[in-house]
Amino acid sequence: MAVKVFYESDVEVATLEWLVELGYEVAFGPDIASDGLRPERNSYAEVILIERLRDALLAFNPTLPDSVIDDAIRTIRIPKQTSLIENNRAFHKMITDGVDVSYHNDKGRLVHTQVKVFDFNDPLNNDFYAVNQFTVIENRVEKRPDVVLFVNGLPLVVFELKTAADEKVSIKSAYRQIKNYQKAISNLFVYNAFNVISDGLHAQAGTLTSNEDRYMTWRTIDGDVIASNKEPQLETLIKGMFEPRRFLDIIKQFILFERDGHNYRKILAAYHQYHAVNVALEKTYEASAVEGDRRIGVVWHTQGSGKSLSMVFYAGKLVLSHEMSNPTIVVITDRNDLDDQLYGTFAKSQDLLRSIPVQAETRKHLRELLDGRDSGGIIFTTIQKFTPDESDNDGPLSNRRNIVVLADEAHRSQYGFSAKVVKTKEEAFEKYGYAAYMRESLPNASYIGFTGTPIELADKNTRAVFGDYIDIYDMSRAVEDGTTVKIFYESRIAKLNFTAEHDLIDENYDEITEHQEEVQREGLKRKWARLEAIVGAESRIKTVAKDIVEHFENRQETRVTPAGKGMIVAMSRRIAVELYNAIIEIRPEWHSEDLMKGKIKIVMTGSSSDPESWQKHIGTKDTRETLSRRMKDNNDELELVIVRDMWLTGFDVPSLHTMYVDKPMRGHNLMQAIARVNRVYFEKQGGLIVDYIGIAENLKKALTEYTESDRGTTGVDTELAVSVMLEKLDIVHEILHGHDYSKYFTGTSSEKLKVIMETIDFVIGLRDDGKKDFLKVSNELAKAYSLCSTTDTAKKYNVEIGFYKTVRAGIIKLSIDEDRKKTIDQLDAEINQLISQSLESGEVIDIMSEVGLNKPDISILSEEFLEEFKKMRHKNVAVELLRRLIEGKLRMIARKTIVQSRKFSEMLDEALRKYQARLVDSTVIIQELIELAKEITEAANISKDSGLSEDEYAFYEALASNMTAKEVMGIDVLKEIARELTKKVKASATVDWNIRESVRAKIRFEIKILLKKYNYPPDDPSDPNNYDKSVQLVMEQTELVYDNDQFYIKLN
Repeated sequence: MAVKVFYESDVEVATLEWLVELGYEVAFGPDIASDGLRPERNSYAEVILIERLRDALLAFNPTLPDSVIDDAIRTIRIPKQTSLIENNRAFHKMITDGVDVSYHNDKGRLVHTQVKVFDFNDPLNNDFYAVNQFTVIENRVEKRPDVVLFVNGLPLVVFELKTAADEKVSIKSAYRQIKNYQKAISNLFVYNAFNVISDGLHAQAGTLTSNEDRYMTWRTIDGDVIASNKEPQLETLIKGMFEPRRFLDIIKQFILFERDGHNYRKILAAYHQYHAVNVALEKTYEASAVEGDRRIGVVWHTQGSGKSLSMVFYAGKLVLSHEMSNPTIVVITDRNDLDDQLYGTFAKSQDLLRSIPVQAETRKHLRELLDGRDSGGIIFTTIQKFTPDESDNDGPLSNRRNIVVLADEAHRSQYGFSAKVVKTKEEAFEKYGYAAYMRESLPNASYIGFTGTPIELADKNTRAVFGDYIDIYDMSRAVEDGTTVKIFYESRIAKLNFTAEHDLIDENYDEITEHQEEVQREGLKRKWARLEAIVGAESRIKTVAKDIVEHFENRQETRVTPAGKGMIVAMSRRIAVELYNAIIEIRPEWHSEDLMKGKIKIVMTGSSSDPESWQKHIGTKDTRETLSRRMKDNNDELELVIVRDMWLTGFDVPSLHTMYVDKPMRGHNLMQAIARVNRVYFEKQGGLIVDYIGIAENLKKALTEYTESDRGTTGVDTELAVSVMLEKLDIVHEILHGHDYSKYFTGTSSEKLKVIMETIDFVIGLRDDGKKDFLKVSNELAKAYSLCSTTDTAKKYNVEIGFYKTVRAGIIKLSIDEDRKKTIDQLDAEINQLISQSLESGEVIDIMSEVGLNKPDISILSEEFLEEFKKMRHKNVAVELLRRLIEGKLRMIARKTIVQSRKFSEMLDEALRKYQARLVDSTVIIQELIELAKEITEAANISKDSGLSEDEYAFYEALASNMTAKEVMGIDVLKEIARELTKKVKASATVDWNIRESVRAKIRFEIKILLKKYNYPPDDPSDPNNYDKSVQLVMEQTELVYDNDQFYIKLN
C-alpha cells in the first residue's frame, strides 16, 4: 500500500473544519460560480457576493431606502483610486465607519448619513462564509486562492496553504504566491483585511504591505495560554483570530494605515498587542470608576516588539469606548525628542485614532488645550511641563475624570514623588519629583504606563503612580516569536587607568545622566568630567577608532545577510567629534561635507557657542530627520553613526546589527540603548554589542530585573557563538573525512580552484543524505561565524569557513531547483564570481573548462556535447550536470506529450535510483545518462519525420501505446485519428477548460464518440486493463494539449 501523504488539499480541509467549529458556513468555489450548482456570482471577475452584501445592508439599515442601499453597494464595488493600498484604505474606512451616502428624504431635505456594513455590536448578526478554490479572472489572468473568508459577502481574508509533506515547499512559497495574487488579481485585494499563509506546520498572518519578516504567528487562542509547539500553528491562528467576536474586533480596532512618505503601510496588530490592549481597557474601566484608584497599571512590552503601536491601538479603542465618555488622552514622555518620535507615530495613525493629535508647547498651552474641551482629543507633552512656573502656577490643569494619561517609559526616575532641598546664595526651596506635579495637575485622571524594560524591584514610585503589571511580553517570547532577534555581547575593552573614581560615578549614576532634572550637584559634574578626560584621551581614541574600523568592515564582509548599519555611542560630544576625526583619518573616503553623502556621520545637538570644529556636526531637527531617513534606507551609503544620547531610545533601524559602546551606561538606559540592534531584518542572526568601556557588570545587574529566560537571550557572550561555530566545524570535518583538501590553504589560485571543484565533486558523491548534511551544517557554521567573526578564535578559521561557504554555494548552484533554474552560461558566470571572491588573486577562471566541458547550447543535447561528459575529471559533478540537463529537457517534453514524458522520466528515475543506492558507480551512470539523452533527442527527430504536427504526434503516441491497436488498425489509421483529435481539441480552445466543467464534459464525450467511430481501442471493453487504460491515456493527452493552448491564448 502506498504511503498516505498529507497533501495541500488536506490542509485546506482541516482549515474548513476549524472554521466550521467557529460557526462559519463553508462552500466549494465552483459550486457558487456563475455556472455552478448554486451560483452566487455573475462572473469570475466578480469578487463580492452581492446578494449576501445586500441582505446585510438591508438588515443593518432598516430605515434607509433601497435606493440608498444600492448607492452604498455601488460605492463599495467601484474603487476610486489608482493605487491598491489607497483603495484598500478607503474600503477599510467604509467597513469601520460606514459608507457615506446622501439622499433626499420624504420632505425633500438632503440627508447625509452612513450605511452600516457590519454589526460590530452583535458580531453573530453578520454572515461568516468560507469558500475554498475561489477562482478569480482579471485581465484574462486566472488565479484560484485556496480559501477566501467572506463577511457579509465581502472577501476579507485570503488563505494560501501549502503541503507539509514536501520539504521543498515552505511557507515562503505561500508568501510569494500571495504577493503574486496581489498583482495578478488585485481586485480581490481591494477588500482584503489581511492574509494567512501556512505550510501545514507553520502559520502566519500579514497585510497587503507586509514583507516576509512581518508575517507573524498568532500563538494564543484566548490570550491566557500560549500554545505549545505540539499544537498546529494553523489551528491556533484560526481559533485565535477568526472567532467572530475577535475577528470583528481585529478588523475594527487592530488594523491601521500608517502614512509612510507618499505611501501607506498597513499594520496588523500582533497577538500580544491585541490581548494586552483589551486587558488594559478592562483595567481602565475599573481604575477610572468612581471607586477606582486611578492606577490602571503598566504594560511591559520589550523594546522592538511594537510598544509604540500598542499605545496607538490602546488609544484608538479607548476613544470609541462608551464607558469612558469620549476621554481626553494625554501622552507624556520625558524628553522632547521622544515626544516628537511618539507624536510622529500617532500622527501617522489618524484613521484609527479618528482625531489629529496636538503637542503642548508650554504648561500654559497644556492648560489651554485641556480647558478648551470637555472631552475628546489626544494631547502630547513632556513630563517637565507639569512643573509649575511663573507663567502658570494656578492650581490643577484640569479636574475632569475622563482624562487618561499614557506615560511612555514609565519607569524613569523623573516619575518620583520625593522632595529635594535646593539651595542658592539667596534662598532655599523644595523641589518635588515630576510624579507629584503630574498628580497635582491632573488629580482625577487615570494613569497607565508603557515600558520596554521592566520596573526595578526597588522602584516604588512607578507602582505608586501606575500600579502593577497589566501584561508582560518579554525578550524571550519576542525572540521565540521572531519579533526580535537575540543580542550578543563582545568585550573589546580599551584599557583605562580607572581608580575608585569609576565606582563613585557608578554609585551616583542616576544623578549624572544627560536626562537629569535641571538641578545637578557640581561635585558630581566634576567627577563626570574627570572620567570623560580619561576616556577621551587622544591615544585611546585612536586605538578605539582603529579597532572599530577593522571590526565593522569585518562584520560587513562576513555577514550572512545583506550588509547593514552600525552605531557608535560616545561619552561626550567632544569624544564623538574626535572619534569621527580619527576614523576618517583611517578611512578618508568615508567622509563627506554633504549631508546627503558620506558613510559616517555624527548625530548631536549644540549651539553657536560650541567650538568651531564641532559646528559642521551640529544639526537641526530637519538635519537629524534627514540623517534618520538615510540611516533607515538600506540602499544609502550611510552605514555608521556616532551618537551621545540621540537615537538611543525610540529609534528603529532594522538593519542596525552592531552597536559600539564607549560610554558608561546602566539600568534602563543601557537596556533601551542595546535594544536598538534587536530588530528583525531579513535573516539577521542577532544584534551585537561591542563593549569598549566595561558595561558587562551593569548589563548583568540590569538583567536581574528581567525574567530568567530573558537572561539567556540578551547579552549572550559571543563565546557561545564561538562554541557553536567550533561544534559545527567538527561536524563538517567528519562529513569531509577521507577527502584531502589541504592544498586549498597552501596552493596557488589555480590549485585552489581544483580543490574547490574536487570538494564539490566529493560532497555530491556522498549522495543525497551526505550532501544535505553538508549543506545544512555548513550554513549553520556560516551563521554562527557571522556572530563571532571578530573574535580571535573565529579569525583563525576565517579562510577555512570561507572555503566551506564557497563549496556549499557551488553545490547549490549545480543542483538548483526549477524555480531558480539558470542556463549553463549563468551558472558559469556565478560560480566564476563566487570562486574569484574566495581566491586572493581575484583571478577569474572558466569553470566549465575546469570541469572539462566546452560551453554548450543546452537547447539541444548534441552528441558531441554529451560525449564530453565522459572526459570530465569530476564524475559526480558530471552526473549532477547531466541530471539537470535531462530534467530540463523532460520538463519541456512534459508540456507536450504524456507518453514520452512518462517513459523517459521513469528511465531517469531508475538510473538515478541505482546511482543513489550505489548499485552502479559514476562512470556507468554517466554512460546510461548519455544514452538516455541520445534517445530523447532521437525521439524528437522521429516525430519531425512522421508527417504529423507536434500535437498530432503526441496523440499518435498515446493511441499507438495500445499494441493491439497498432497491429490491428495500422499506423495510417492511428495517424488519421490523431489528426481528428487534434482538430477537435483546437476548436474548443477558446473556452477555458479549467473553469468550464460543462465544457470539459462535452469535449470528453466528443472524444469518446470519435474513438468509438474508429472502434478504438479494438480490445474487449469488458477487459478494463487495456480498454480503460488506453482511453484514459488519450483523455490525459487531450487535457495536456488543451492546457497548452489555453496558456498561449492567455499569453496573447
